[in-house]
Amino acid sequence: MKVLVAVKRVIDYNVKIRVKADHSDVDLTNVKMAMNPFCEIAVEEAVRLKEKGVATEVVAVTVGPKAAQEQLRTALALGADRAIHIETDERAESLAVAKLLAKVVDEEQPGLVILGKQAIDTDNNQTGQMLAALTNLPQGTFASEVAVDGDKVNVTREIDGGLQTVALTLPAIVTTDLRLNEPRYAKLPDIMKAKKKPLDVKTPLTTAWKWPQGHAAQSGIPRRAQRRY
Repeated sequence: MKVLVAVKRVIDYNVKIRVKADHSDVDLTNVKMAMNPFCEIAVEEAVRLKEKGVATEVVAVTVGPKAAQEQLRTALALGADRAIHIETDERAESLAVAKLLAKVVDEEQPGLVILGKQAIDTDNNQTGQMLAALTNLPQGTFASEVAVDGDKVNVTREIDGGLQTVALTLPAIVTTDLRLNEPRYAKLPDIMKAKKKPLDVKTPLTTAWKWPQGHAAQSGIPRRAQRRY
């Protein structure tokens, strides 16, 4: 079974955020970036499934600038087999990202797609659910336990009243919560090996990978969603 894992480049959670002088946005100049912590959990879960013999291949994917390849190399060092980079310098809203990921799902035909439940930069908690709707696949969100059993995956998820277990027929979409696992640290030999693992670069500007109509990337923060700090 192939497992597809989506990751995102965000500001390192240890960094103190600065605001631009005009108060229009966060100042990203010389700011340390890292993989979204929830995405680290998603990668760890996919790698564990491979170590158990459940998954045969782990593919990492991201939408972002060229610098986001750093996070893909991190995913490769953690155990992913190959990576796909949809390269763009523009900001993409959740639905645009979900539509691009849906293209990857259509091409790769994974048995399981794992995403972090949200990114710590915007905390939208939207992409996984939108991807499930676009691909017409069953979804299990806020997963604290994932167990693959034949052609089904049992997802224990956290809800207001406690825990709920849902059985999803594969292929399926799963979004990870904090309690699912404790991500490992990449070892130096694995970091070196990751540099030689395949990384395929695509772009939304090509015919097959153009921005979804009506959901083009935004330069800066859209007016309707602009924040003042």
